[in-house]
Amino acid sequence: MARSVTSLRAAEEAECADLALEELIGYNLKRAYVIFHTDFREALGDDGLSQRAFSALSLVVQIPNITQSALARRLGIERSGLVAIVDDLERRGLLQRGRVPGDRRVQALLATDAGRRAFAEAVAAVRTHEEKVLAGLSMAERAQLLSLLRKIRTTAGGES
Repeated sequence: MARSVTSLRAAEEAECADLALEELIGYNLKRAYVIFHTDFREALGDDGLSQRAFSALSLVVQIPNITQSALARRLGIERSGLVAIVDDLERRGLLQRGRVPGDRRVQALLATDAGRRAFAEAVAAVRTHEEKVLAGLSMAERAQLLSLLRKIRTTAGGES
């Protein structure tokens, strides 16, 4: 008898823990991220760009000659962590490093023709992926979600 009461209490405690988690923004953000991340990987394929590589390539395409330091700041990652991403994109022939006139220590990044094509293809795949994952939200809800996420980034993350 004591065992069944203990099992019942454990089940009730587990249910309460689930309910508490369901009310936490961070928990729900993480769960949503896992869904987004998994579908993103499926959308771009096994040999496709990772989310970080896609983000880096996006900025290199849209801001030609961006420096590695500026790219790291915009992505919110350590410059040392960016090196592997840039190395991978360069190895794939999607970008190239170049010198910044007047400062031999700084490297500027420029997308190659292949990089611009890969970016265009990846953007199309990512838009399809987001449409799929966000199908349950109206356009107004999507805009509100994006606005709220940007607000969190700028107020709590120190972005400008």
